[in-house]
Amino acid sequence: MCNTDIPVSVRAVVVVGLSSLAAAMGVGRFALTPLMPLMQEAFGMTLTQGAWLASANYLGYFVGAGCTFLLNPRAGLSARVGLVIVAVSTLVMGLTSSFGAWLALRFISGIGSALVLVGASTWAMSHLALHRRSEASGWVFAGVGVGVILAGLVALAFGVSGRDPDIAWVLLGAVCALVAAGTWRPLSAPVTGLHDQEVRSPPPLTRSGWTLVACYGVFGFGYIIPATFIPATARALANDPAVFGWIWPAFGLAAAASTVAISTIFRVTPPRRVAAWSLVVMSIGVAAPLFQMSVFSLVVSALCVGGTFMVMTMAGAQEARRIAVGSPTRLMAALTSAFAIGQMAGPLVISVGRARNALALASGSAVALLLLSSLVLLSASARTGRTILD
Repeated sequence: MCNTDIPVSVRAVVVVGLSSLAAAMGVGRFALTPLMPLMQEAFGMTLTQGAWLASANYLGYFVGAGCTFLLNPRAGLSARVGLVIVAVSTLVMGLTSSFGAWLALRFISGIGSALVLVGASTWAMSHLALHRRSEASGWVFAGVGVGVILAGLVALAFGVSGRDPDIAWVLLGAVCALVAAGTWRPLSAPVTGLHDQEVRSPPPLTRSGWTLVACYGVFGFGYIIPATFIPATARALANDPAVFGWIWPAFGLAAAASTVAISTIFRVTPPRRVAAWSLVVMSIGVAAPLFQMSVFSLVVSALCVGGTFMVMTMAGAQEARRIAVGSPTRLMAALTSAFAIGQMAGPLVISVGRARNALALASGSAVALLLLSSLVLLSASARTGRTILD
């Protein structure tokens, strides 16, 4: 056990938070996206089956977030359990070719990812706040982009070399296992009094909290459409792994760089304002393929969406910590649940539309909702005046 009288250093918090989010989100949540084209090639998996696997993961993500909201576990414990779940479920993906087993494993991985996102982000931000180094949260949330880059480069390497993706799953699972082992001890160090305060008197969500939750759900709906279909669409336009394989690493690079840049350059900007403008840029990325379906428009979409989805996550977490004094874990779980509902709604809207215009209908709806949510957040930000570091 860690000595809880000695605070975890800022560097250790950043390393633990970054690596935890890289494993749980960059791999546990998003590895399927770049590996899907390879699974189509190697196993004859259809886009419909790929959508089912993605939906299973979304559902698991929702279940994990809901459990965290109801049970309100210690942040560090939630992260540790989630990392083990992600590591095992990812590794086993490469040990079976059963579609039913894949469905179950992606569902389980979704649960673990949600546990880690809520737990690791709350743990890291709380420790950074004790050190008065909240601006370092940008490096923590860059972990998701780092994980996306890792998964994307692994998929690129396997695609170019023509190797089966099952080995890629095992490799990524092994990386997640190393992260789980390396972060196990530091994640056992709680923030003094945080959990006791949450358990003793978890306050109900306020109007500001529910507003943030609703906008976060829209964020999930808008983000999931390009995040799910960018690599597959790129493959349809340019059936060469050396071409379409770079789309997802570009997405991850934008995600990793954005949180560091925003937390440094706009450190005195209210988090709701940061979130609002992130939704505006995201709407541009969602809309880009509607005007011209090309590799260039997909790159624009990857950069706009990749460069904002983790900024929105970081700003939402900062705002949750400010609003829910004494219970940030619970509000973060509510935000994650809303995000999960939004991302499950995206494929549903596509499935009920006509084949020709289903994606365009979903994307157009997402653009409108993202802009509306941006206006709501800008209005709220004008009334609060708090900075992203408050």
